[in-house]
Amino acid sequence: MRESGVLFPVFSIPSKFGIGSFSREAFEFVDFLHDAAQGYWQILPVGPTGYGDSPYQPFSAFAGNPYFISLETLIEEGLLTWDECNAMDFGSDETKVDYGAQYNNRGTLLKKAYERFTEAGKEDKELKSFIKKENGWLEDYALFTAIKHKLEGAPWTEWEDDLKKRKKTALDKIRKELKDEIGLVYFEQYEFDKQWNKLREYAGGKNVKIIGDLPFYVSLDSADCWAHPEVFLMDKELKPKVVAGCAPDAFSRTGQLWGNPIYDWAMQKKSGYDWWVDRIRRNYEFYDVIRIDHFHGFCEYYAVPYGDKTAENGKLYKGPGMDLFNALKEKLGELRIIAEDLGNNTKENEALLKESGFPGMKVLQYGFTSWDSCYVNHRHINNCVVYTGTHDNTPTRAWVEEINEGERDFCRRYVNSMNTDYGALVWDIIREAYRSVADLCIIPLQDYLCFGKEARINTPGTAEGNWEWRLRPNFLSNELCSSIRGLTELYSRVPKIE
Repeated sequence: MRESGVLFPVFSIPSKFGIGSFSREAFEFVDFLHDAAQGYWQILPVGPTGYGDSPYQPFSAFAGNPYFISLETLIEEGLLTWDECNAMDFGSDETKVDYGAQYNNRGTLLKKAYERFTEAGKEDKELKSFIKKENGWLEDYALFTAIKHKLEGAPWTEWEDDLKKRKKTALDKIRKELKDEIGLVYFEQYEFDKQWNKLREYAGGKNVKIIGDLPFYVSLDSADCWAHPEVFLMDKELKPKVVAGCAPDAFSRTGQLWGNPIYDWAMQKKSGYDWWVDRIRRNYEFYDVIRIDHFHGFCEYYAVPYGDKTAENGKLYKGPGMDLFNALKEKLGELRIIAEDLGNNTKENEALLKESGFPGMKVLQYGFTSWDSCYVNHRHINNCVVYTGTHDNTPTRAWVEEINEGERDFCRRYVNSMNTDYGALVWDIIREAYRSVADLCIIPLQDYLCFGKEARINTPGTAEGNWEWRLRPNFLSNELCSSIRGLTELYSRVPKIE
């Protein structure tokens, strides 16, 4: 079935108080998608962000980001006041997220809301029910977060041995000491789930499905790694034996050193891949479809000795392949997955993608440089997802401006456009994506708006200035909605009512 959707991160929603959230504006964006005949809303990972504010390095593979909790909803529930929220400084630039301000001020408000929630005791049963339902990950995450806050953000690898190695007496003692802090984390996750479920239910009622992103690796400084070191290749002192990276190539003489812990796939196989089953099950509580980042890691992965300064001494190993996906299917049923297979066109990876039956990705920005590219339209197949660009690309308007004249001329000839106006050319490229035989077409919102590099979400390989872009309030017009709907109808991508 041919459909289309929009890529737009939650943090980019023009909500009040400095960052996108599950606020009224999020529901209005769902209305916009519905009116524009879009069947999908693709977002980025919603986990609690750590160093660098990257959603791909969360503190937990199971938890939600408390920054996304709508303060307006807490006001409606009588847990906060407008004066309290308006008194906080969340940054002066409405087009960028100030994560420092969020960390310092939103936490204060959530703590105040929790104190009033505890005093009122109105929804105690619902909270207890949530804690019981999600206890498999929630208890460890809450304790991890509370300890980390007490130790001023120190990574768990630097905690005292008894805490680091999870000695029962040490954990029991600090659990009593940090009872209120742990309760706050429970409350935050409860509110996140309650608000997100309401928004997702609303989207479902509008026939809009959510595509969420799942990072392949987890962060070393995460509740997952601390609570379940057996899932990863760690030594007895809980130091990684190897970490993730990328082999040296033409772009990097020394390779790329990512630093994430590597999964112990042999141990996972013995356990029936239970941790991965739990992770995927939890993600289906968030999303209708999961896009797995770095799908190639299931085929093969590059492991670098821990402590190395470069990735030059790493080795390539075979991943779990279909054995993992078969286990997931057996325990979870049908897997609604999109594979991020960009830049990994090896025979092994193509074979795994074909056997799994998951759709891969075709990014037009990568295709408009060569007739031989697998990303141009005439190389597409039905079972794939076509994008103009992704969150890792510069917006297409900036891309058109930055490529050389030869590439720009090739792009114009390919999309049959002689437009010298770059904005018009961007819409010609969007039209080309809609024309594709790909079953699903996803366009970043910035491309519809013809925004330039100021609206870039992420520049890979850089540590600052990412994950910040926000849409200005009231920027989505009826005219834009009609234009998107026109393309959707013309190229038979209107979703069927389910």
